[in-house]
Amino acid sequence: MQYLISFLMLIIMHIPLELTDMNYSILSPSLTFSDDDRIDGVTLVAPPRAFPSDPMKEINSTGAEWISTVPYGFFRLGKPSIGYNMNRQWWGEKAEGIVSTIAYAKSHDISVMLKPQIWSPDGWIGDQKFDTEEEWKQWEDSYREFILFYTQLAAENEVEMLCIGTELKAHIAARPDYFPELILEIREIYCGKLIYSANWDSFEDVNFWSDLDYIGLSAYFPLDESPLPRTKELRKAWKPICSRLTTLSQKYDRKIVFTEFGYLSVDGAGGETWKLEKKVRSLQINEKAQSNCYQALFEVFDEEPYWAGGFLWKWFPFGQGGEGYNERDYTPQNKLAQSVLTEWYTKW
Repeated sequence: MQYLISFLMLIIMHIPLELTDMNYSILSPSLTFSDDDRIDGVTLVAPPRAFPSDPMKEINSTGAEWISTVPYGFFRLGKPSIGYNMNRQWWGEKAEGIVSTIAYAKSHDISVMLKPQIWSPDGWIGDQKFDTEEEWKQWEDSYREFILFYTQLAAENEVEMLCIGTELKAHIAARPDYFPELILEIREIYCGKLIYSANWDSFEDVNFWSDLDYIGLSAYFPLDESPLPRTKELRKAWKPICSRLTTLSQKYDRKIVFTEFGYLSVDGAGGETWKLEKKVRSLQINEKAQSNCYQALFEVFDEEPYWAGGFLWKWFPFGQGGEGYNERDYTPQNKLAQSVLTEWYTKW
C-alpha cells in the first residue's frame, strides 16, 4: 500500500517525523449549505502526483455535489506519535494537494468534507491504546497537533465540513474527556460543520455526539454473506440497524451522515468487508453484488428522515491511487454500480 511505503521510508532512513509548525488563528469562512440538504458525496482518493487536469468534471457527471478529501497521518501501534504532511507522502495527502483539491471542488460548486485520518501498517487505529498516563498524554498531544493543523487549513480554505477523527474506538473508551475538550478548541478556529466518524460497531459508545453538528458513521455493517445478495434481502437486513440509528438520532437530536459507505465488487460484497479486503485479489469479481448493495442502501435510507446522506468510498481521480485491483475495489467507477449511484445522486 502507498501508506505503508511512505511510512517504511521514514523508518529506514531514521529521519524524525516532520510536524509542521502551528500558527492557529480564528477565521470565519462563509459556509452556506442547509442542514436539510442531503449529502451526495464521494471520497476522493489522494493521488501520488498532481492532477493532470480538472478531476471534478467526472465527479459532476455522477450528480455528486460533495467530496471528502483525506490527508493521512501515520503511526505505529503502541507508539505515541503521528507524522503528517511529510515530503515523502503522496502529493494528494499533503497540504499542497489538499488545498489544490479544495480549489478544484469550489470551482464546480462542490462542497468539501476534510477528513484527516491516521493509518498504521501494524493494524487498525481503533485498537490504539496505551498503558501509562505519560504515553496517553504524548499521543493526545500529537493527535491535537495533527487535527488542529488541518482545522486551520479547513478554516483558511472555507471547507464546509471537518471530520475530527475516524474510528478511534479504544481511545474514546479509555479517555472520554479528551474529545469534548478538543472540540471546544477546534470551534475557536473553525466555523463550519463538525462531525466524527465512528465505526459501525461502536457508534453508540461515543459520548460527545451532542457537541458536534452531525453523527458520522463508517457504515460497513455486515448484511448478507451470500455471493450475490438480493436487494430484497439486503433491505430486510437493514431494518434492525435503522431502528438503532433512529434511536441514536432522536437521543442527540442530530442527523446521521455516512462518512464512509461502500462495497467491494466481489462475491459476498454485502458481508464482512474488512475480512474480504484481506483476500480481495483471490475473490471472484461480481459487479452485480456491489450494485445490489448500493441499490438497497439508497432505497432504505432515502425513506429515513434522520439520514443526511454520505460519502461513497472511494473514487480514483484519473485512475490514480489504486492498489492494482480496481476491478474488485470499492470504487463504482465504470461498473454497474456507477449507474445506480448516478440515478440516486441526480434525484436528490
